[in-house]
Amino acid sequence: MKKLKNFIFFLFVVSMLSGNLLAQQPATIKIDLDRIIDKVDPNIYSAFVEPIRATVYGSIYDPESPFADENGFRKDFINLMKELNIKSVRWPGGNFVSGYNWYDGIGPKNQRPAKRDLAWNQIETNQMGTDEYVKFCNLIGADNFLCINGGTGTLDDARNWIEYCNGEKGTYYADLRVKNGNEEPFKIKYVGLGNEIDGPWQMGQKSKEDYCKFALEAGKLIRLIDRDIKLVASGASLYRPGNEWIEWNDYVLDQMVGNIDYISVHRYATEALPGGRQNRNFSDLMCLGLDIDEKIETTQALIKKAMVKSGSKRPVYISFDEYSGGFGGLSSSLLLAQHLNSFLRHADIVKMANLTMITSLVGNSPDGDFKNSVFHTFYLYSNNAQGTSLDVHTKCDSYDNEVFKNILYLDVTAVLNEAAKKVVVNIVNRHETEAIESIIVLQSGEYSGKAIINQINAETINARNTKDDQPIKIQSEQVNFKGNTIKQTFPAHSFTQIEISLN
Repeated sequence: MKKLKNFIFFLFVVSMLSGNLLAQQPATIKIDLDRIIDKVDPNIYSAFVEPIRATVYGSIYDPESPFADENGFRKDFINLMKELNIKSVRWPGGNFVSGYNWYDGIGPKNQRPAKRDLAWNQIETNQMGTDEYVKFCNLIGADNFLCINGGTGTLDDARNWIEYCNGEKGTYYADLRVKNGNEEPFKIKYVGLGNEIDGPWQMGQKSKEDYCKFALEAGKLIRLIDRDIKLVASGASLYRPGNEWIEWNDYVLDQMVGNIDYISVHRYATEALPGGRQNRNFSDLMCLGLDIDEKIETTQALIKKAMVKSGSKRPVYISFDEYSGGFGGLSSSLLLAQHLNSFLRHADIVKMANLTMITSLVGNSPDGDFKNSVFHTFYLYSNNAQGTSLDVHTKCDSYDNEVFKNILYLDVTAVLNEAAKKVVVNIVNRHETEAIESIIVLQSGEYSGKAIINQINAETINARNTKDDQPIKIQSEQVNFKGNTIKQTFPAHSFTQIEISLN
């Protein structure tokens, strides 16, 4: 009996030691250059702007500011946007566009009417209209993504707006553009066929049947004017129990596949938090990248179904043209990285993504705009994460909450940038208090043994940049390694980007 007790005790000790040894094992990140998802579309590094309160007037357009240029745009803001390589800007809405009359925003500024915007209960001065929007995009080097009024607007409003923007002179609306000082067409590339038309908050809300009737005809007229324009159907935005959003997207795709190039997905992921928007503890915020994955993968399945059913060969992609990581603190920076990681993981279907709002990428100050935390995160992705998205395998500890199970503490993506001869690995440590030791295993290819580590972090999760104090910034260092294995510890509540050189 004594021997049996000793043997049982021995087994207990061994099991405890084994458990401790397993718990102490570092996380593993495996990257194989042959496991390709798809090419990363640079349009995922795009933005959205809607004239809500001071988003446009005072932040982008402010003739009274000492920073204003000759056109009224704030030079401090423009210069910061140039650093981010934003590929397109979606405008003018948003809810605003469903009551917008584009005719009000053209012509001499002293003759433009000030009107009440019912979407946000504000006065719209119309001082920044179509011509100013295009000029703004040109200043920051972005393409134009126009969203038409699919609520109170008409088919004539839609086609006339596109003729004004893209028509060659010699017709009424194109000549009106010339009269307003723009000889050459604006070459609008993308047109959204309305905004969130399923939502009861929308002026001119439509049923899915009425929406498709309008959108199909509007798209047809638009492409009769310019066949090169890419069309974005208004996907569902009414997320509530019952999953009506899936039914909307399913119907819209069934009706419109073959006539559109994208379907929009709008998602403000904090709506998925346990207890609603009020519950904002760090671990729950850090799970929200999984909600983005879910919305993308569900919509992708509906696209595939509609394509197979119709036999159409015209591909349909996702335009994730409204989302937000937040407005400038460290948590916002990490949440933005999770959104961008999700877009990279789904590079085969997400070909456009527009951050809400473009002004959230900087801190605004009368003494000059400054780089906030989300600026730094967006910068690292838009400047470095270009090329081909790779299918990464991550093994690490995880946690559960009321919404999701098996939430990996490390959220990881990788991009092969052949032009720059490097692999870019993006890692979010979702853990609030613990650093995570990791081994990055490079399973194929040859490497130079050099890497640059860029990191965004702060002492606390509540850290926030101001004009005078900027604790959140990019900290960079160069490291050398041997072989195809890199050991790296990712600090608690951090975002790390590693640029690994190729031979």
